[in-house]
Amino acid sequence: MSLNLISPIDGRYKKYTESLVAYFSESASMRYKIRIECEYLIALSETGVTRKFDAKEKTLLKKLYENFSIEDAGLVSAFELTGYKNIKATNHDFKAIEYFIKEKLGKTSLQDILEFAHFGLTSEDASNIAYALIISESVERVYFPALENIVKKIAKLAKENKNTPMLARTHGQPASPTTFGKEMRIFEERLKRQLKQLKDHRISAKLNGATGNYNALAVAYPKIDWINFSRKFIESFNKNRILKLELNLFTTQIEPHDSYIELFDVLRRVNSILINFNQDMWRYISDSWVGQKPVEGEVGSSTMPHKINPWFLENSEGNLGMANAIFEFFARKLPISRLQRDLSDSTVLRNIGTAFAHSLIGFKYLNNQFVRIKVNEEKMRADLNAHPEIITEAIQTILRRERIKMPYEKLKELSRGKEITLVDIHKFINELEVNEKIKKELLKITPENYIGLASKLATGQ
Repeated sequence: MSLNLISPIDGRYKKYTESLVAYFSESASMRYKIRIECEYLIALSETGVTRKFDAKEKTLLKKLYENFSIEDAGLVSAFELTGYKNIKATNHDFKAIEYFIKEKLGKTSLQDILEFAHFGLTSEDASNIAYALIISESVERVYFPALENIVKKIAKLAKENKNTPMLARTHGQPASPTTFGKEMRIFEERLKRQLKQLKDHRISAKLNGATGNYNALAVAYPKIDWINFSRKFIESFNKNRILKLELNLFTTQIEPHDSYIELFDVLRRVNSILINFNQDMWRYISDSWVGQKPVEGEVGSSTMPHKINPWFLENSEGNLGMANAIFEFFARKLPISRLQRDLSDSTVLRNIGTAFAHSLIGFKYLNNQFVRIKVNEEKMRADLNAHPEIITEAIQTILRRERIKMPYEKLKELSRGKEITLVDIHKFINELEVNEKIKKELLKITPENYIGLASKLATGQ
C-alpha cells in the first residue's frame, strides 16, 4: 500500500476497489471514449459517409480500444498535456483522443479517412455515451454481483432463523414479538425491490452535435436520416446487456443526466437500506442476540483484550454514508447546466467512481461481518421471556373479539409502566368474567408463541 495517496480509496481500501479501475480510472475513461470514436467511424462507413471498411479495417479500429494499454494512455496524455511530435499540447481531452487515433491509423489503410474521426461531433456526444457505458457496465459487472451476494447472505439468515422468536422494539421499547428470520426477510425484500428497479432502468444518451440539433451532420450530409442513425448507434451497445442505453433526442449540447440521477437515486436507496441493516445488526450484537466469531490474530480493542468490536458494520455504515453524500450532490448538480452548455458538470462526472468506490467498500466490509455472525437464540429467547407484558396485546384483542367491555383499558391498568410477570398475567386472566374455554385460550399465549405469521413471512409469501 502506498503511503503517499490522499484518498483511502486508492490506498487503505485499494484491495476492495481494484475491480473499479477498469471503469473509472483515467486510462479507462480514455479507453471508453476511444471505443465510442472508433465505433462511430465504423458506423459512418456503413452509412455511406465514408467508403466501406473491410473486415481487417474494422478489426484494426476495434483493437485500438480492446488492446488499449497504459502506454497508449500515456500517449493520449502527452497529446493533451505536453504535446507530441509537432503537435502542441491540446489542453483538451477529446482533441487529444482524436490526435491519438490519427497517430495510430496514420500509416494504415485507414489513413484516407482520418478526418472523419470525431466528424460532426462535439466532445459531449462521445463523452456522454462513454459515461453511459462506464456506468452501465460497472453496475452490471461489479455492482450487481456484490449486491446480489449480500442479498443471498441475508436470505440465508432469514431462512435459517425463520422460527427464532425475538423481542421486537418500537420506539426502542419492548413490543409484540417477531422472529429474527422475518426481520432479515424485510431487508432481503427491500434490496430485491431496488435491484429490480436497477435492472429495469434505461440510461439516456445523445449523438446530436453542438447544440442538440444535428447542425454539422445535417449540413454536410442532408440526405442521411441522422436521427435514426443516432438511435441505431446508441442501441448498438445494448447486445447481451441488462442495463440498456436509449436515445434522448431532446438535449442541448449535453445530455441532461436525468437518467444518471434516477439510477444514482436507486443506488442511494440501496445504501440507505444497508445502513439500516448495519445499525440494526449493531444493536443485536450490542444486546448479545448476535455474537461475533473471533478471528485468529485480529485485535478488537487496543486496551481491552476481551473485545470483539463490530467495526466491520461501522466501517460499512461510514462508507455507505460517504457514497450517499456524493450521490445526493450529484442529484443537485448534474441536472443543471446554464443555457445550452457549461462545463461545471465535467469535473463532477469524473467523480462518479468515487461514489461507486465508497459503496463497494461498504459492501465488502459488510460481507466481512457476515462470516462473523453467530445468532444467539438462547439469549433472544431469554430476553423475550423477560418481557411477558408484550402479550397483553394478544389478550386484549381476544377479549375485544368476545365483546368484553374496555379490555384495553383493563390491561393498560395492569401493565403500563409496571414490571409484571407471567404469574401476574395469569392471575388477571383467571379473574376475568369469561368462560373457561376463553381462559384456556388466553393462558396458552406466551411471548415465544405470540409471533403471528412471522415464520411464514420469513421464507414464504
